[in-house]
Amino acid sequence: MLDSAKTLALFIDFENLALGFQGSRGRFDIGRVLKRMVEKGKIVAKKAYADWGRYSSYTEQLHEAAIELIQIPRRAQTGKNSADIRLCVDAMDLAYSKEHIGTFVVVSGDSDFSPLVSKLKELGKHVIGLGMQPSTSELLRDNCDEFIYYEDLESDNADVPKLDPQTPEVKKKAFTLLVEALNALRRESKERLWSSMIKDTMKRLKPAFNETYHGYRTFSALLEDAQEQGLLEIETDDRSGTYVVTRFGDEKPAIESPERRRRRRRRRGGSGRSGGDRPAREEVGDNGSDPGRDPAAPPIPDTMPQAFDEEFIPWPDDE
Repeated sequence: MLDSAKTLALFIDFENLALGFQGSRGRFDIGRVLKRMVEKGKIVAKKAYADWGRYSSYTEQLHEAAIELIQIPRRAQTGKNSADIRLCVDAMDLAYSKEHIGTFVVVSGDSDFSPLVSKLKELGKHVIGLGMQPSTSELLRDNCDEFIYYEDLESDNADVPKLDPQTPEVKKKAFTLLVEALNALRRESKERLWSSMIKDTMKRLKPAFNETYHGYRTFSALLEDAQEQGLLEIETDDRSGTYVVTRFGDEKPAIESPERRRRRRRRRGGSGRSGGDRPAREEVGDNGSDPGRDPAAPPIPDTMPQAFDEEFIPWPDDE
């Protein structure tokens, strides 16, 4: 079964989007919407609702994006907003019949969808709203778990800096997609970037991606080459043995905690102090002095100074 946390259903109220584009110089680009959504997970249902006779200039790009176009009669014929009703019916049908769909994306700014959002959340679904700023209701925006403005979506591909001019073009494309996937994971607040997570994101952004086409036998080899190019830094996870990207681009190196540093040194056989290797006190004579010490030197006290105990930090037990 698919992971419900990474499975999305996309519903587009195209007539509401058209209202937002009135008076705008640009055109609606479905590619920008899909690119942002695939960063969040796998889209298993894509539907758009409108009277497509009025928006025939958009049907070609929607068909190319494999979006199912639902024909809605004009309001003058039905007297009702049939697009809203049909969208709600289809969304609720999927919510009850397809348990593996955990996230619903409503592309609209219409406040009439607020009850739908509330019902989906009641069923345990994560709801994302997406709309144009001029045509988005605050009621709908604030009721969603997450809301994205279309104007904030990125349209350009990520740039890969400081590459060797002699790097083959086929590898540059791989690095560009890699950086794009890393930025996408950061936008989703992913802190620990596992190699498998990165590859899954790259394949969602570009389903035809295969590291062998770009000249790498394994995905790990791609990450190693990217590190040599200065694009990122990787380390090997102690438990799984797989690569983890610790930083990339302009990110600052992570500050290693003292506890993690002690554990790393212990695994490497370092000389850090622990309860087992704390230096034993030297043997003292009956008069409180060390037989090998100068008799004129002051005697060693019976107890060690308190400062020694405060400096001592016991080794934590292995997890």
